[in-house]
Amino acid sequence: MRLLDTEVSRTHAAIEREGDKFVLKDRNSSNGTFVNGAQVKSRTLKPGDQIQIGRTILQFLQGDHVGSRRAADRVELLHQADGTDRSSIVGQMALTGGLPLKDLPAAVSNNTDARLQATMNLQMLYRISEEAVRPSSSMTQILQRMLDLAIETLGADRGCVLLRDAETEALQAVAVGFRGQESTIQDESSSLGASFREGTSTKEASAAKDPGEKTTGRIPVSRTIVDYVVKSLQAVRTSDARHDSRFETGQSIVRAGIREAMCVPLQARHELMGVVYLDITSSAEEMILLGDQPRFSEEQLRVLAAIGRQAALAVENQRFQEAFVKSERLAAMGQTIATLSHHIKNILQGVRGGSYLIDLGLGKTDTELIRKGWGIVDKNQGKIYNLVMDMLTFSKERQPEMKLSQLNDVAQDVVELMQPQAGEVETKLIFQPATQLPTSTFDPEGIHRAILNVVSNAMDAVEHADDPRVVVQTGFDEPRDLLWVSVEDNGTGIAPENLSKMFLMFESTKGARGTGLGLAVSQKIIREHGGDITVESQIGKGSRFVLTWPRLEDETQMPGMRTLVDG
Repeated sequence: MRLLDTEVSRTHAAIEREGDKFVLKDRNSSNGTFVNGAQVKSRTLKPGDQIQIGRTILQFLQGDHVGSRRAADRVELLHQADGTDRSSIVGQMALTGGLPLKDLPAAVSNNTDARLQATMNLQMLYRISEEAVRPSSSMTQILQRMLDLAIETLGADRGCVLLRDAETEALQAVAVGFRGQESTIQDESSSLGASFREGTSTKEASAAKDPGEKTTGRIPVSRTIVDYVVKSLQAVRTSDARHDSRFETGQSIVRAGIREAMCVPLQARHELMGVVYLDITSSAEEMILLGDQPRFSEEQLRVLAAIGRQAALAVENQRFQEAFVKSERLAAMGQTIATLSHHIKNILQGVRGGSYLIDLGLGKTDTELIRKGWGIVDKNQGKIYNLVMDMLTFSKERQPEMKLSQLNDVAQDVVELMQPQAGEVETKLIFQPATQLPTSTFDPEGIHRAILNVVSNAMDAVEHADDPRVVVQTGFDEPRDLLWVSVEDNGTGIAPENLSKMFLMFESTKGARGTGLGLAVSQKIIREHGGDITVESQIGKGSRFVLTWPRLEDETQMPGMRTLVDG
């Protein structure tokens, strides 16, 4: 993998497969390799880990352990009306007053088994909290890991997470889990893409679930229970209806296979995010052996409610973050439009002024007036061309068009192009090319634009100097095998507090005359070549910009194969 980053070494790190694991190994890099903020030499990667190499942050993702069926297709809501909802509530708990675990019975302190179970629950909640803040590619993956932990710890056979769509408020499945089976992580692009199937008949539900296949059929979830949890915001524990008077004795619950279930709301700080559902399935033989002995307890309901609280906060935080990113993007777009509109308006005013002089000259047959007006139009035409080119260069990812070129020729062309402008403002523009400069492979058009922007910036800086002078030099750092171009002026200099903002987009010290794009574009181009721009400046004495990048010997090499730190 090639990274356009000046702080990345030539062979910085490697990811090697060892069995079913992937191991990140640092290869004695100059600036080190970091995983989730910690520097490492070797680390087994987990999905969601953030890898920092130089200034670049990568995220490690493995193929989701996804079956052929999406989560929303594996959850089925049942209604009382069609006879498939056989559940009844045997316990419930309100979530008001904070964390449910605070109400654990005092008997725990005198019961060794209860104390051990409480410790295990706290360990599990700690793991859940870690999952909530762990880097991940999507909220679906976080919820899936939380669900898997809940199923494992609470002894459930199956479970699902149902999130409420922020716009339609419809509950939709985003994660499904089975004990002892791989996760079913739904693709992020369709995480809210399908609603539950409703009104499925008992016959169809039975067909969807072959006997003995606990991990491939749909999970039947009681719509009555879900609606109750959503409306009451209470965690509930349910049983089957073997002793419920609503159902005839002859109705078999073995077909649905649900023995017990728990359902808790995902209640965040400000709104309900959805529900978490867990159940226990039993074969006919298991039900005969176990009898009426319940496997879910009130304490387990409290634990699941605490898990639901953590999951809800994680979902809410992610939605807040998405809203924040969206608002930041809109704000950036607004700033860009406002700034560019201002500059374009100023340029068009110049074009209108020049056009007026041309029109006046044509009416009077005054060639000199026409020539003067055309000069103004031509100058502003150049400004808008440069603005558009800078916008295109900065806004899109581009691959430098590498050619075998001579740096002196490119720099000399820039100086010759700027000489007429320098003459107009009585500025000395001096070119000092290096002798015996080696031929190198780079993008001549890109480097030309980078140098041109810096020289243009220097010309503006010396506007009010007594003896305005701009010196352009080229050179070759042979020990480090680096090419460089220096642009030095004797202008006003740059204040220390402005140095850190020189290359930020739309940051300019020229007032209405500056677009704030030129230096940002130059830096982007040089970094695409694996280099960077450094600045030295003193108030009242001037500034020196140095563009430096690694020399490539032929066109088969690509920018980024060598960076400044390799020297």
